[in-house]
Amino acid sequence: MPSYPIAKAKEQLSRLIDAALAGETVTITRHGKPVVELRPSAPDEAPKRMTKADLERLRKRRGERPPLGEDAVTLIRRMRDEEE
Repeated sequence: MPSYPIAKAKEQLSRLIDAALAGETVTITRHGKPVVELRPSAPDEAPKRMTKADLERLRKRRGERPPLGEDAVTLIRRMRDEEE
């Protein structure tokens, strides 16, 4: 992981950005201490749409789980009342 002082990084910023986009982590230092790392930002990804296969997998998994025996509201009230 190469490191560059701020003055050198300013001179070579375009090249350092290209290196970061190529997967290399570039460290910029101030007075010999690391202060900034250049690396690619996370790509913008659209949320994945749920498919019929996803829904079927969830239905199957729900059927495999044992029943709780009570609904969520009753469970939360019971837990709350036990704390008092």
